[in-house]
Amino acid sequence: MSDDLHTDVKQPDVHEPWGDDDASAEAIAADAEALESEGGEGAPSSPDDALAEAEAKRDEYLAGWQRTQADFDNFRKRSARQQQEFAARASERLVAKLLPVLDDLERALDAAEHHEEARVLEGVEMTRSALAGALASEGVEEIVAEGVFDPHVHEALLAQPVEGVEAGSILQVVQRGYRLGDAVLRPARVIVAE
Repeated sequence: MSDDLHTDVKQPDVHEPWGDDDASAEAIAADAEALESEGGEGAPSSPDDALAEAEAKRDEYLAGWQRTQADFDNFRKRSARQQQEFAARASERLVAKLLPVLDDLERALDAAEHHEEARVLEGVEMTRSALAGALASEGVEEIVAEGVFDPHVHEALLAQPVEGVEAGSILQVVQRGYRLGDAVLRPARVIVAE
């Protein structure tokens, strides 16, 4: 039954160019010429040509990679130089704000040489407030050292037992602490109740 079905269907004629049915010398030469003209200059004609082409591409890719690496090194150096320049400008700005403080200190020392105690005290107070103002303009704030001890911003130098005071309370500030934004520049050094 299956033989009857297959005999009625006509099979198409298939020509396979790689087949041996018409492999004359002229046909093979024509096929090779057609392939060569289709490939143009991009298709290498021999293994040596293919190797030379691969080496040329390799050299091109290597040169591109080396240029990219050199560009990155230049970028890295330029960024480091810009960071140094920025830090220098920031330092210059701070130093310019501190120079008047130095002038005030020199005036206070000059007054101390002439034994003008009232003027010395006044000069030192002016100097302290000028310095505090310069630091505040840069964002430096004093750390509050009152109430309960906070290990993030306080440093306990000593713990003393004191009656009537809750343990962990700050009794005395030995050295003031300062912060710049969220960063603690120096913790406040304190004496804490046990």
